Amino acid sequence: MKRAAAVLGQVLLCLGLSTSLAHANSQPLTICTWDILGQQGDATNMMKDYVLQAKTWGVNVVSKSYTNEGIAADDFKAGQCDGALITGLRARSFNSFTGSIDSVGAIPSYTHMRDVIDLLANPKLAPRLVNGPYEVVGAIPVGAAYAFVNDRSINSLAKAAGKKIAVLDWDKSQAEMVKIVGAVPVAADLTSYGGKFNNGQVDILFAPIPLYKPMELYKGLGNKGAIARFPVINLTLQLVIRKDRFPPGFGQKSRQYIADQVPRFFGMIRNMEREVDSKHWMHIPLSDRDGYEKIMREMRIHLTKSGYYDPRMMTLLKRVRCKREPDAAECSLNDE
Repeated sequence: MKRAAAVLGQVLLCLGLSTSLAHANSQPLTICTWDILGQQGDATNMMKDYVLQAKTWGVNVVSKSYTNEGIAADDFKAGQCDGALITGLRARSFNSFTGSIDSVGAIPSYTHMRDVIDLLANPKLAPRLVNGPYEVVGAIPVGAAYAFVNDRSINSLAKAAGKKIAVLDWDKSQAEMVKIVGAVPVAADLTSYGGKFNNGQVDILFAPIPLYKPMELYKGLGNKGAIARFPVINLTLQLVIRKDRFPPGFGQKSRQYIADQVPRFFGMIRNMEREVDSKHWMHIPLSDRDGYEKIMREMRIHLTKSGYYDPRMMTLLKRVRCKREPDAAECSLNDE
């Protein structure tokens, strides 16, 4: 009788736990989604599709839009959200490995970015995507960051010396990069970033084309300015979750789903780049590119040694580059 009672007790306990888990899973999990345009933006629309996909995995997710990325990240950190869609630069504080994807000159083309996102979806890499309670469950490309200059005569790094360049006040690596080229960093947040360029408070700003219209950067370009068509950083949005609030296996499903959507994302980015008035583009001579790539490589090494970039990600990104271009000079060197 005692043994039967014990077994019955265990059954009832399991039933109780199952009921609790079922109830917990019925509660929607909230993703804090940063979108500079709020409810009308591309990130919000992408998350609508993601929410529907998550339902096919048996997970009830809702997306909450934020126009202020700092608040979205803070709410996530405080536990008010179960996940957050934020820039890779901001995600670095949750996972330095994936946050280092958005590093200067490390991903020279969208083809290389495609390779990187495919690698993130490889289950062998999954342990590196977890850091304490946080897990990165996808990286979404948002395009290359180009140099916007208010005067197209600023057509080389040498001519950028002494100029004022906008940098995000919470990302100290940007100020370091600006100082390396002899320019003057001017701190801004995303709400004032474009405005400082448009109002002439800075001479140079780095931004992806998806921010061109929302930030009205054409105002800062005016008739004299230009966009240097040379990718400085390939930027991402990264989806970070509190791992224990999602069912096992969710992260891998999410990363694979997002990797499968990459052609769609690149299509959107290229369409936006084509919409920019051709008069604004400034092409960098091929003869100058090797020099710029060398300087960016030196910046990456310096920032890695300074603790801003994760050395494991720097090694992985170099492998991606050298797989595509095995004869590149860097591929015979061991300092990155």
